[in-house]
Amino acid sequence: MATTDYYTLLGVERGASEADIKRAYRGLARKYHPDVAEDKTSAEAHFKEINEAYEVLSDPQKRRQYDRFGRVDGNGSAPGAGFGPFGASSDGIGDIFDMFFGAQRAAPQRAAGPQRGADLRYDLQITLEEAFRGAEREISFHYLGACDTCKGTGAKPGTVIQSCDRCSGSGVARSVRQTPLGQFVTQTTCSKCGGEGEITPSPCEACHGRGRVDRPRTLTIKVPPGVDEGSRIRLAGNGEAGTRGGPPGDLYVYLSIAQHPRFRRDGADLFVDVPIAFTQAALGGVVEIDALDGPAELTVVAGTQSGSSYRLRARGMPSVRGGGRGDLLVSVHVVVPQKLSRKEREVLEQFAQLGGDRIDERSFFDRVKDAFKVD
Repeated sequence: MATTDYYTLLGVERGASEADIKRAYRGLARKYHPDVAEDKTSAEAHFKEINEAYEVLSDPQKRRQYDRFGRVDGNGSAPGAGFGPFGASSDGIGDIFDMFFGAQRAAPQRAAGPQRGADLRYDLQITLEEAFRGAEREISFHYLGACDTCKGTGAKPGTVIQSCDRCSGSGVARSVRQTPLGQFVTQTTCSKCGGEGEITPSPCEACHGRGRVDRPRTLTIKVPPGVDEGSRIRLAGNGEAGTRGGPPGDLYVYLSIAQHPRFRRDGADLFVDVPIAFTQAALGGVVEIDALDGPAELTVVAGTQSGSSYRLRARGMPSVRGGGRGDLLVSVHVVVPQKLSRKEREVLEQFAQLGGDRIDERSFFDRVKDAFKVD
């Protein structure tokens, strides 16, 4: 799973056609090309990302692999694609350079030496109870690991990797063209070695010369108490294997919390609705309720109205960094019985005769006025 969504990067839907992808790419390339953008540093970085996304989504085979696994071989980009400060691809990006400079292009930057493996992303949903107490969850995913047969070199055991004879190991092909404006030098990625500067005469049969193979992996994730929606857990070294002896990438586990049937969360505070009998609301008393960490006692004052809120200190979510807990805010709702026994009805009728059915309208409207009063 790639950490960057190429579709989002280009601003297209997953079902976009090749024409839509190319149209979106050209528009972004015009906007972020380092030679026309005002902020050249940030534009250069974004231009490289756009180029990388287009290299993958414009190739049907790489696009299918990306849609299935969230990545493609070669650290999320096409094998051999050069993405230097002014890297050029075989399609699309050449049109952009022609638009600005005719055929003049700067040299692609060769990715020589050890390359770090790609980071991976895993989305994990947990319950609110697991977020409260912490949990251990087992996850399974696929990643590109170093080939055991060739030890990640891509060459058949007993053979050697050679310098590319077409580009003399530079990874770029150079051509010179005379124009009315003078001599223009064009440097593009070497088509024979794909910009690597090296070729493998006898590729490893196990990995077909890639040096990495697709493998399953199962890990146990420790979720600390107090995590919130969007929290991220980093597992160093559990991403994809590097190339040319480079270190592996990392695995990032992004957490989402399933909606709870009773509790709502806002940061470290929890909210819950609790029904109470109208006698409890009128007379007051202690009501036992369920909190996430077990039973809790709620003291209801006499005359409590439906919708009133109570705060139970330190009965909310723990802090993921330690140092206390949030509160539990309880909203009480008075429940009126729908069926009464004869005795209950008689008692209520006596209560009404004694004045229990009177409503202090002045007091009610005073409370309404207070609610809308502007200080």
